[in-house]
Amino acid sequence: MPVIESSSAVHGSFKDTTIAMFDRIFVYDTILIRLISQFCIFTEETYTPLMKRIYLILLTIIMTAQLAVSTAQPDADTLKSKPLRVYTFDIKEEIAPPVWRTTQKAFEEAYKQDADLMLIHMNTYGGMLDAADSIRTKLLHSRIPVYVLIDNNAASAGALISIACDSIFMVSGASIGAATVVNQTGEVVADKYQSYMRSMMRSTAEAKGRDPMIAQAMVDPSIYIAGISDSGKVLTFTTSEAIANGFCDGKAESIEQVLKMTGHEDYELIRHTLSPMDRLINFLIQPAISGLLIMIIIGGLYFELQTPGIGFPLAASVTAALLYFAPLYLEGMASNWEIIVFVLGVVLLLVEIFAIPGFGVTGVLGLLFIVTGLSFAMVETVGDSPFSVDLMALTKSFMLVIFSILLAMLGSIYLSKKLLTTTTFGHFALDKTQEKSEGFTSADNSYNQMIGKKGLVYSMLRPVGKVSIEGEVYEATAMSGYIEKDTEVIVVDYKTGQLIVKKSQ
Repeated sequence: MPVIESSSAVHGSFKDTTIAMFDRIFVYDTILIRLISQFCIFTEETYTPLMKRIYLILLTIIMTAQLAVSTAQPDADTLKSKPLRVYTFDIKEEIAPPVWRTTQKAFEEAYKQDADLMLIHMNTYGGMLDAADSIRTKLLHSRIPVYVLIDNNAASAGALISIACDSIFMVSGASIGAATVVNQTGEVVADKYQSYMRSMMRSTAEAKGRDPMIAQAMVDPSIYIAGISDSGKVLTFTTSEAIANGFCDGKAESIEQVLKMTGHEDYELIRHTLSPMDRLINFLIQPAISGLLIMIIIGGLYFELQTPGIGFPLAASVTAALLYFAPLYLEGMASNWEIIVFVLGVVLLLVEIFAIPGFGVTGVLGLLFIVTGLSFAMVETVGDSPFSVDLMALTKSFMLVIFSILLAMLGSIYLSKKLLTTTTFGHFALDKTQEKSEGFTSADNSYNQMIGKKGLVYSMLRPVGKVSIEGEVYEATAMSGYIEKDTEVIVVDYKTGQLIVKKSQ
């Protein structure tokens, strides 16, 4: 729930000014009536019938007007000025989907509260370009003025968002600029991304009446502006430099001081607060958490396929899928079709593994559907079509999904080997030696004697399954490929407790 604070200052008496205005109206009416009366007396002898008629008509009009004005005169309480409603929220973290979600919620609440002004309290080093662009667009299309107070830092994506505001204020020692696009390691990315960022900075500055070349210099170190950007470095302004070059409207140390500087003495301050559910959703839609959930989904499926029955790995995978899709669906980012495509992909993959020999079209389609569902769910649609999305955001989402799946597969293979041999978390596999002196015997001899015998496939070999030989059912592995049920096979070898078979023809 928003927190509302009121200022103690009040405006001058609007009531007195209004009453004085009505007094002037009545004085002017009285003077006009007297002039008309004198005019009628002066012309009474010549035009008595006509003048009397004119006099009565004018008198009726004036009295009607006086009655209307007196009826419309508002009550003294309604003449009292209303305080300015200021809605404020913080951007004090990395620019990412949670910040974009908070911005959307703040504007929705501000419109519901009939706020007159939006004020952002910012301190950020930047973040994701797609999230910053969404916030920038929201600010440019705001129905109410938007101010920003930069509390120390507005770097990179933070600079773009700040320039999109109607007025910029900075505390002492703050900075704005350094908007070059970099990757996660801090390296400058390809020029096509820089070109897009330069264009956004220019267009945003133009929309708010600021110098577009200065905005572009915050991205491109090659931009030369005499006395401002002539060092071959990316441009960053201090508070005083930003004021001197039109990228800051004043120095202020608090929100209250910003409002005082802009002439707002009587105001109601409404602070945006996050509910526990908002905090949970913001946590789950972070890219790092989304990647981790994808790894659990894929890893859980892998481990479940490696173990008989239904157990913990599948439960972990289903839980991760719910935590992945639920917040995105509630926020309107994930649609029904994306969830259906993901589920269909999982089904196709399971069918490929358990029902169809080899790995063909069904398996490829399954993987494609899984990647598509996970990728599109992370991206907000920008049009009527479900495929109308920001291509840059979709590319990042796709890369995150692919990277998470590959990491999950590699990690699952590694852990499946380690967990069965380590004793750090207990004994996941039997490690006791079965000694012959204790009565244990080996079945190697009896199995070795079966080499050369023929039988039928009892359950399809993919490549592991079961065969029936002389009325007994044995575990078996196909020497190559898959072998259909009821196919005649011959035993060619015996290894690690399983018969090795091939088609007898």
